[in-house]
Amino acid sequence: MNLDLTGPVDVAARALLGCTLTAGGVTVRLTEVEAYSGTGEDPASHAHRGRTPRNAIMFGPAGYAYVYFTYGMHYCVNVVTGVEGTASAVLLRAGEIVDGLPAARARRPAARTDAELARGPARLCTALGVDRDFYGTYLLGDPPLLRPPPAPPAAGVSSGPRVGVTGAHDVPWRFWLTGDPTVSGYRRHVPKRSTPDA
Repeated sequence: MNLDLTGPVDVAARALLGCTLTAGGVTVRLTEVEAYSGTGEDPASHAHRGRTPRNAIMFGPAGYAYVYFTYGMHYCVNVVTGVEGTASAVLLRAGEIVDGLPAARARRPAARTDAELARGPARLCTALGVDRDFYGTYLLGDPPLLRPPPAPPAAGVSSGPRVGVTGAHDVPWRFWLTGDPTVSGYRRHVPKRSTPDA
């Protein structure tokens, strides 16, 4: 089974489900992802307003890691997709640890169960030991860090709104393996209300 990441971002996102990603001595099987398209098309995308030093890698080619730091404390990792010159990427939201369980547990001592080790994009990065040094890593090299499953996942694929974004939050571009215990819970983004002056 070949892994083609050059098509539309929502198609590439579905194709990533069931794939394995290896980093930091740990391998996860991807169970939840979220698609983001590019310039002028998707207000939730980091590339919506054009190319910047931070998002330049999103403009391709496909197969590279786009890592960003959020809320001043967490890393998140995306896989760049689509054709070169057109920005798109898929956020890796959750996975099942299939190799390197002791290392993942050591990095995530607060996890109560193994299903929680990589449930959520920041936890997934922590379990894998992914930080800013992983930015720009080519995931499809030899040997590949990102591998397709030997067969399509047995579970069905569900889709729904994206998590924690203010723009285009109802676009159903979050995809997950139906019923998988490692999938994160859905929380719609609620903008903070400004406090009136006293």
